[in-house]
Amino acid sequence: MSKQTISKCSFCGRPRTETEIMIEGESVFICNYCVEQCNEIINEQRKQTSGGPTVSTKENFDYKPDEIKAFLDQYVIGQEQAKKSLSVAVYNHYKRLRQRVKADDVEIEKSNIIMVGRTGTGKTLMAKTIARLLNVPFTIVDATVLTEAGYVGEDVESLLTRLLQACDFDVKKAEHGIVFVDEIDKIARKGDNPSITRDVSGEGVQQGLLKILEGSIVNVPPNGGRKHPDQKMVPVDTKDILFICGGAFDGIEKKIAQRLNTEVVGFNSIRQTGQIDRDNLLQYITPTDLKSFGLIPEIIGRLPLLTYLEPLDRVALRNILTEPKNAITRQYKKLFQMDGVKLEFEPAVLDYIVDVAEEFKLGARGLRSICETIMLDIMYEIPSKNLKEFTVTLDLAKEKLENADFMRHAMAS
Repeated sequence: MSKQTISKCSFCGRPRTETEIMIEGESVFICNYCVEQCNEIINEQRKQTSGGPTVSTKENFDYKPDEIKAFLDQYVIGQEQAKKSLSVAVYNHYKRLRQRVKADDVEIEKSNIIMVGRTGTGKTLMAKTIARLLNVPFTIVDATVLTEAGYVGEDVESLLTRLLQACDFDVKKAEHGIVFVDEIDKIARKGDNPSITRDVSGEGVQQGLLKILEGSIVNVPPNGGRKHPDQKMVPVDTKDILFICGGAFDGIEKKIAQRLNTEVVGFNSIRQTGQIDRDNLLQYITPTDLKSFGLIPEIIGRLPLLTYLEPLDRVALRNILTEPKNAITRQYKKLFQMDGVKLEFEPAVLDYIVDVAEEFKLGARGLRSICETIMLDIMYEIPSKNLKEFTVTLDLAKEKLENADFMRHAMAS
């Protein structure tokens, strides 16, 4: 069959006249649009399974810190200092993996990261976004479920079990992955002094994390350690696994304030006190404050990079609604677009959502809750109506929130 006789694409059915390029195979034809769509599907599948060539291997990790930060900027609003610190740490970590031959005695050590910030400021989002860029195995583990061995809960080795599951138990791939340990502050020591009794989910868990964070060969139960005691263990070397820890550390501002007040004495006390930003004390955080909060010195030493996330102000909350690639409003517009409806939000509606989130100190996660409350009835009704456009007005948004008693529930919580 000649190219002139090709009438349509074998996959989508487009006629030749509506395509730019028609690729000919053996009795099969594919247009340029289907080729592009196939490429997108393949890339998305690789992201989900961490398969295919990964940019995190020692040979082909080429992202520079400014490129990593630029990628983070597309998804995370604000937090310039945290994004810069995370970009440098990740770049140095994977540059360390390329250090094959030690021509001298200089060995680059791993720099695990700890991020401190209020809930809803973007700690988990940044870790997820970094993993998406690097296309490496990534898992999130909640530290609140971890307990000492022999107690109800999960052993610390479950961190690595989750990582193995994320890459279909490919050990080599897992050994270059990223583990995000969320709620690390929940395993803080319960008192200022070492406990003489069992601290099942506190200091004992920190002690168990030491060998994993520093880098050692850990025998990991692939199916979890307690329900399958007879399973064969999988040895995993953690020396090249990057650990990112995050926590709200609720109340640590008091520790910071106490330390600052103690240091601000003498002739310069008035001048230095005036320079302290009381609304954002996290920017002055040091490892000493983490120790005062309840993390043991050994854990702090294995998390050498300490960074903080700033509280979200009104401008940041407003931008979160519209600017990121996966902004909340864009997600709703995409959902309605799939039903053939063009969705719009009045600017006053977005300002109103920010007002409510600020009033009840709900953070970025609160924005989603407020939007869901407003949009619930709309998403229920619109698909059944023959509409091409729909605009969410300020009056409608206020009515939906008031009818759902959102204000009363938010104040109660």
